[in-house]
Amino acid sequence: MYELRKANESDIQLLKKYKLSTIFQLTDDISSTEEQEIKEYVNDSVPKLLNEYKIIVENEHDIGCFLLTNYEDGKLIDEIYLENEYRGKGIGTDLISNTISKYNVVYLWVYKQNKEAIKLYKRLNFKIELETETRYFMKYEN
Repeated sequence: MYELRKANESDIQLLKKYKLSTIFQLTDDISSTEEQEIKEYVNDSVPKLLNEYKIIVENEHDIGCFLLTNYEDGKLIDEIYLENEYRGKGIGTDLISNTISKYNVVYLWVYKQNKEAIKLYKRLNFKIELETETRYFMKYEN
């Protein structure tokens, strides 16, 4: 079973690695300029949001992160990242289910290439609100 712990200063590099991995695993054809902009964004945003990050821990090992922020009339699941070997074990589903059970309105972005995540979000009653070239913005409303 996993637990969540509050992220701290010593987690910043790990969080940056997780965020960059999420972005670059699910995007194609990124120009070097765009790649640099993404890296700058991550280097800037992770420390600013550090107090809101949670580290996902199982058996005393850091296995991922979860970021939930305030957004408009609800919450935004800004990031869920799990190490490869911990994916598909229900941890992400559990995190999302717990979140939607606590809040009436929850938003998230998902890359269109992330077909498994999209199926999960639709199963949990998230609806597509907005579409970009590469991502969907989805909303859950209780």
